Parts: sequence; structure tokens; C-alpha cells
Amino acid sequence: MKGLLDPREVLTMNPEPLTSSQPAMSSTPSQGIEARHINFWFGPKQVLTDISMKIRPRHVTAIIGPSGCGKSTFIRTLNRMHEVVPSARLEGELLLDGANILELDPVMLRRRIGMVFQKAQPFPTMSIFDNVAAGLRLNGLSNRLQLEHIVEESLRRAALWDEVKDHLEKPGTALSGGQQQRLCIARALAVSPAVLLMDEPCSALDPIATAKIEELILGLKKNYTIVIVTHNMQQAARVSDETAFFLLGELIEFGDTKTIFTLPKDKKTEDYITGRFG
Repeated sequence: MKGLLDPREVLTMNPEPLTSSQPAMSSTPSQGIEARHINFWFGPKQVLTDISMKIRPRHVTAIIGPSGCGKSTFIRTLNRMHEVVPSARLEGELLLDGANILELDPVMLRRRIGMVFQKAQPFPTMSIFDNVAAGLRLNGLSNRLQLEHIVEESLRRAALWDEVKDHLEKPGTALSGGQQQRLCIARALAVSPAVLLMDEPCSALDPIATAKIEELILGLKKNYTIVIVTHNMQQAARVSDETAFFLLGELIEFGDTKTIFTLPKDKKTEDYITGRFG
């Protein structure tokens, strides 16, 4: 799919420290994210058409829909990852806590809006500790005691600390698939985001590891705004507060998850969640 990128690229995008001239943002958004009339193209191909929706703070919003409907493209616009694709073009407004995302410094923005990818990708040459500390170091933090404190706290928040605390110098790739995904979540949490974007975070995991990630998501929403793309409608029903159904680049329906799955307003939503297509 166009627009996908390795998380290593995200960590190495302009890692210079913040300056006082950059707009300020609170560590936790009071208003969440709002998309207003988002249209998006890769070259001449329009991928998203007139997407408008409000993502509430400290809630889990699931985005569902068949392959190629624009789900992943949409969440990548939320932290401007689309900008690394030369042919990409976006029109409309994206607001985080009332500030226009498209006018903010992208380095700062990616600190505030973290990303967890479909496939867990620990940095292969780094230890568990260094995987979590990578973003902190790139952003100028070198104090060992501070690094140790933040790494431990991030691993605790990712429900991984008790499993790895005695093995922090082992390679991140030595962990199981589910542990690797939680390690990547810890890495995202280490730079104190307000929003966590998760693109199919369980698609490569077994049911036990999936259950742990879902339990983690439910715990994290107390402190973070979470947007999860998933093909698994049962997962969306289990973990999300609100659900958006995308089809052919359009937002067909968006609302309370229970309502979407039991009393959808649009026939296309009903057809998709009942398995008539997709």
C-alpha cells in the first residue's frame, strides 16, 4: 500500500529538540481530534473523500471497513506521515485540541500522536531497553537515570515490565510476537504522546497475545486517546467506544459502537458487519 513506512523512518525524521517558537500543546488533549472535510490523493487517485468526524479524548475509536477503503491512509494523516510520500496531497482541516495539525511542527506533532504499526518491528540491533529509549535519545535525552525511569514506566504501561525486567539487555527481537508488539507500544508511549494510533496491531498475533493487547488498550484509554484500525469486527466491538465504517474512501457511518453493531443506520454498514461483503 502506498504511504506505509518503517517505524525507524518516523524516529529519524528531524529529531532535533523543540524550540520555544513552536506552538505549545498540552500533554493530554481536552477536545480530542477533529477531521473536517478531509480529501486525500496519491497522485491522481483520490483515496479519501470528504471525511469529517470527531475523535473523543480518552476513548477508543475503531475504524473498520474492507481492504483498500482508506482506513490506514486516514490515520496516517493524523500525524502527517503521508507527507513522506511525494505524490500525496491532502485538503481539509485536522485539529488536535483545537490546534491545526497541518500548521504544527511535524516533529512535535509526532511526539504528541504516536503510531503502532501492523507488524511489530523492534529495532533488530537494539536491546529491549534501547528500543524503548530510542525516541528519547533522538529527542536529546541522555541522562541515564531519567532514561531508566521512563523506560521502566513505559514498559509498565505496556504491561511488559514484569516479563522483561531481568532481561533488558537482550535483543528486542528475542521476544515473542505479542511481546514485541507491546515493546513497540512501550516505545511509542516513552515520548509521552496524547494520542496513540494503532494500525491492525493484532493482525499477526495469536488469540492469547491478541487478548493481552486488547486488555492493554482498555487500560491505556484512561490516559490516552486511541484510534485503532482493525479488520476484526469482534475486536472493534470488544475494545472501542465508537466505530467508524469506511467504504471506498468515504465515511459511511460513525457513532457509538454498540449502536453501529446492533442498529446501524446505513444499509451498507449493516451489509458489511453481517458479512454480506468485505
